[in-house]
Amino acid sequence: MIKITLPDGAVKEYEQGSSALDVAKSISEGLARKVLAASVNGEVWDATRPINSDASLKLLTWDDKDAKSTFWHSSAHLMAEAVEDKFPGAKFWVGPPIDNGLQKGFYYDIDLGDRKLNEEDLLELEKKMAELAKQNNTYLRTEKSKAEAVAYFTEKGDEYKLDLLQNLQDGSITFYTQGSFTDLCRGPHIPATGAIKAIKLMSIAGAYWKGDEKNKQLTRIYGVTFPNQKELDEYLALLEEAKKRDHRKLGKELSIYKMDDEIGPGLILWLPNGTVIIEELEKLAKETETAAGYKRVVTPHLAKESIYLTSGHLPYYADSMFPPMEMDGEKYYLKPMNCPHHHKIFDADQKSYKDLPYRIAEYGTCYRYEQSGELFGLMRVRCLHMNDAHIYCNREQFAQEFKAVNEMYIKYFKIFGVDKYVMRLSLHDPAKLGQKYVNEPELWKETEDMVRKVLIDTNTPFVEVQDEAAFYGPKIDVQIWSAIGKEFTLATNQVDFNSGLKFKLSFTNKDNQPEVPLIIHRAPLGTHERFIGFLLEHFAGKFPTWLAPLQVRILPISDKFMDYANTILQKLKNADIRAEIDDRNEKVGKKIRDTELARVPYMLVIGEKEMNEGKASIRRQGKGDLGAKDLGEFITEISAEIKERSL
Repeated sequence: MIKITLPDGAVKEYEQGSSALDVAKSISEGLARKVLAASVNGEVWDATRPINSDASLKLLTWDDKDAKSTFWHSSAHLMAEAVEDKFPGAKFWVGPPIDNGLQKGFYYDIDLGDRKLNEEDLLELEKKMAELAKQNNTYLRTEKSKAEAVAYFTEKGDEYKLDLLQNLQDGSITFYTQGSFTDLCRGPHIPATGAIKAIKLMSIAGAYWKGDEKNKQLTRIYGVTFPNQKELDEYLALLEEAKKRDHRKLGKELSIYKMDDEIGPGLILWLPNGTVIIEELEKLAKETETAAGYKRVVTPHLAKESIYLTSGHLPYYADSMFPPMEMDGEKYYLKPMNCPHHHKIFDADQKSYKDLPYRIAEYGTCYRYEQSGELFGLMRVRCLHMNDAHIYCNREQFAQEFKAVNEMYIKYFKIFGVDKYVMRLSLHDPAKLGQKYVNEPELWKETEDMVRKVLIDTNTPFVEVQDEAAFYGPKIDVQIWSAIGKEFTLATNQVDFNSGLKFKLSFTNKDNQPEVPLIIHRAPLGTHERFIGFLLEHFAGKFPTWLAPLQVRILPISDKFMDYANTILQKLKNADIRAEIDDRNEKVGKKIRDTELARVPYMLVIGEKEMNEGKASIRRQGKGDLGAKDLGEFITEISAEIKERSL
């Protein structure tokens, strides 16, 4: 007998070789029907795999992320079976699950020879997948020796699987079979194909084998599946909404930004509307940071090579930096980070413990050489404007300072209506000290423990992720979700125990001895580029009034009311409200429709009645007609809305 420990702490005995599915059945048949996979001692397994020793067990159903991953990976195998049926001789590279924000499901990279797929092929493959799913074939796991595996794929003439086998150790090789399809795979998989009820093959793309453009281009098929049609329909509807909210589409429609080949890829031209948003965000940041005791600084866009050798950016970050410029026998680099410049500002004069914490901030312009294939609208650019700051403190001050930064994030979340977020505590990998990470094992442990304690003590939701720290210390990556559930990485909050040593920074402590400060790097609003991209999609271009490039449009119903329109315009401008007149020779209905499409928060429709009464008929974006109001009353109300940064 073996002992199985369940998540609630209960311990039950089962026959050796029992599976997670057997355990589920012993609890209830209804639960067993929902189980897709299992976590055995923290490792995701097939629900049907025999358990031969005492173990902790968690049954995974559709609501678990690991279950979805297993479901979609099994769906990739089902699609491969359909492809093999339709295109005999097809060869398969890799077919992983995808769960990246709104992009969910799976893909498979396939060598179809000279065959090019089209939309009709996808529809036929969908039908075949549905037919195969209904057969409810079991996903069968078998262990193979390396020699057996090599022999199998040599006979099939499959160079792709033979290549994968080169890096696998004997005794670790497994095959999975469902129906007529067998594949080299480490799993896990769902119990049987019958769980796959709703199928949609989304698109076809090209993908170079191993991602190397020197290799053959394979056909990549993307798909998504669900355990019922309702969830698939809801997901497809969400994707349609996401297309409407795509920041690249809205950025063009609303004249927020432009990109130009003669300027260069990844270099954003901010148009007047986008510049208004930038200025409002900077105003918010400056108000918040001033209240929190930050001093503002300004630093140059480039610096000599020596400072980046000192900081470590050149050895660790060289591939992401622009090539150097040579002047007067010296190499200069466009700055990829503001940090080294800020360290020099800290070091401009001697500090004592009374000067700490020392907080400095700027919206610094940085340049990073992102690869051409990685550039993406505002989300991945080569010139970025960062809401950057550095806090220099001692160890006693660290917890309060780190907590205050996290509280600043949460304040911003409330302002922008971000309801879902999580902090990713990114840790180092001890095996990579001296390579990817600075070789200070004791400092790594100390600072990681300090950050973790702050998060726990403040009840901040967080997850831990190995091998994603900055090279100089642990960090928090802030993950947020837009109004439609799309995930974004907003910004970071980083601990740096290394730069103080490298730059020989010090302050005089209470014992009149030199001490190296801890440094916190933080950027709560990230960069203008990424954050405005997020806001465009989050608000679907319908910015709250305080952030909207144009806050009010005045719509006279004919030219004879233009004098009154100009009077209103001047009063609005005197109240610092961004407004304009639509003086086109168009019917008022068209003016209203166009203003709705331009996503202007307020419209003031004026005619003879409004002019005679000193009023305006107010229309609110998304709410329609609010009735006539005295102009002074309207200005008071909208001014309060702007001042409070109301949503």
